[in-house]
Amino acid sequence: MQSEKFAEFLGVFVDVARESSFSAAGRRRGRSPSSIGRQIDALEAHLDTPLFLRSTRHLTLTDAGEALLIRAREILDSLVDVQQELASMKGDVSGVLRLACYPTFGKRYVLPVMAQLAHQYPDLSFHLDLTERLAEPVADRLDLVIRIGDLHDSTLIGSRIAVQTRVLCASSDYLAVAGIPETFEEMQQHRLIDKLHGADLLGWSDVLGHPGRGDGLALPRFGCDDFEGMRQAAIAGVGVAYLPDWVVGEDIQAGLLTPIVSPWSAKIPVSTGIYALRALRHPPARVTVFLDALRAFIGNPAVWSVAD
Repeated sequence: MQSEKFAEFLGVFVDVARESSFSAAGRRRGRSPSSIGRQIDALEAHLDTPLFLRSTRHLTLTDAGEALLIRAREILDSLVDVQQELASMKGDVSGVLRLACYPTFGKRYVLPVMAQLAHQYPDLSFHLDLTERLAEPVADRLDLVIRIGDLHDSTLIGSRIAVQTRVLCASSDYLAVAGIPETFEEMQQHRLIDKLHGADLLGWSDVLGHPGRGDGLALPRFGCDDFEGMRQAAIAGVGVAYLPDWVVGEDIQAGLLTPIVSPWSAKIPVSTGIYALRALRHPPARVTVFLDALRAFIGNPAVWSVAD
């Protein structure tokens, strides 16, 4: 195997190990499963040891594969670090910007910025992972991960790009029929729209306790695993939602949704930071340019702000 191909084959190996599938690794790289399989075969032949146990349904690492996976990630991360440090020294806005974030946030705020930068910098490419899971900059080989909430990993460097505020809201049509809840007890009688899955599960359990778990509260009337779906349900008059202002702020500005403000709701802790996390202390120019453009696109105060 040619030495210049070894790093490429290691990258393919890591993708197959992560996905436990030739097909999934192929989709990630824009390659056919058979092409991925041939590269793994070539790597196993070069190392003279099997890396995967293969069956018709399962693909698992051998002991040698487990050992190589640890080393391969270290090698690939070191190569990326070197490339980024050299690019940073030159100030070139080039290469591939790899980023992960929540699907709704990515579609609304990250994609427009990437489109803008694609026109400005012809040598810059983008990989955007729209995911609810907590992606990791090091393990997933990403330049940036956008997270919302408290930061617990001190090994990562966080840059705050905005503030999220949770908003209780509903459509005016719904409130005209159901009434505006003035007390905590009245709120418990309303139809609730709630988040089902994902990393960001700050929802009605933080407002009313734990609905449907033996405390007399009703289950949410509408559950969804997507912020955009919850937003559309609220606009359609399904019930009351408890959503981030970056999801519903512009709808409130346009009069499509009405914020619910009462003495009890004012006591709910609703604000937290939105951060861009990275592993490198000195990021490449593409990361700095992207963060500056994202902050400018969001604005200060943020374009979604509903503060008086």
